[in-house]
Amino acid sequence: MFVVVGATGNTGSAVVETLLNRKQPVRIVVRSAEKAASWKAKGAEVAVASLEDVPSMAKALEGASGLYLLVPPNYGATAWLSEQRQRMDQAAEAVKASGVPYVVFLSSIGAHIAKGTGPIQAARYGEQVLGAVAKHLTVLRPCYFMDNWAPGIGMAKGQGVLPTFIAPTAKVPMISTKDIGRVGAEQLMAGGKGRQVIELAGPEEYSPNDVAVALGQILGTSISAQHAPLSAVVPTFTSFGFSDEAAKLFEEMYTSFSTGAIGYEQPASLVRGTVSIAASLRNMV
Repeated sequence: MFVVVGATGNTGSAVVETLLNRKQPVRIVVRSAEKAASWKAKGAEVAVASLEDVPSMAKALEGASGLYLLVPPNYGATAWLSEQRQRMDQAAEAVKASGVPYVVFLSSIGAHIAKGTGPIQAARYGEQVLGAVAKHLTVLRPCYFMDNWAPGIGMAKGQGVLPTFIAPTAKVPMISTKDIGRVGAEQLMAGGKGRQVIELAGPEEYSPNDVAVALGQILGTSISAQHAPLSAVVPTFTSFGFSDEAAKLFEEMYTSFSTGAIGYEQPASLVRGTVSIAASLRNMV
């Protein structure tokens, strides 16, 4: 039995879909049973629990041979980093109490870097606390999610511009959440092998200009990448409902990416996905 925490999200749903397609027994953990109706209809077992309730989460993990773990963020939290670290602690407590032997944890590119990485600091902390309690731990460190372009599609349709904090000509690694979920499921099925880190990227690197061109071809119109200054990160993210602290952490992250300070720990062993930016955008549109 494999347990998936985060099945209602993009990567978690891809993990569940891959496991079910390969006839594997799956239990998904959700806050309310209503959110899991579609998965239950497809054959998944459902457990209702939350990270805030460690005993219920530990019970949901009992009997599992492997766990896919995504610790969802609450970007509206005033003390975001502290709260997210607390969630990581609670997840680790549940793993320890349940005795689940193998955890596949969704972390991030740059989690090996001690400081200057913004919200990635929480993923780094998660790797550390889970590593202390899990007998086997596989850490997934994906790069920029292709799915992050979805919020800009409306502006692209209406105004012909795709907003970005990344320099329009900068080629950066991007990956589809479907590839992340597939790899996560495959790692669960392969079984634990101590502690291992798997760094992920898409089939090739893309620039915002490449994304704009691909989106324009899908929409049948001309789209251009519109570069926003890093000084606009905080007001933009707070307008989305992020707390000041969370928004400032994202400003720190984008700044570090722009200077090349954040990258892979072992680029030579990079695992690449198969979903192209065009295929991912087509699905989003």
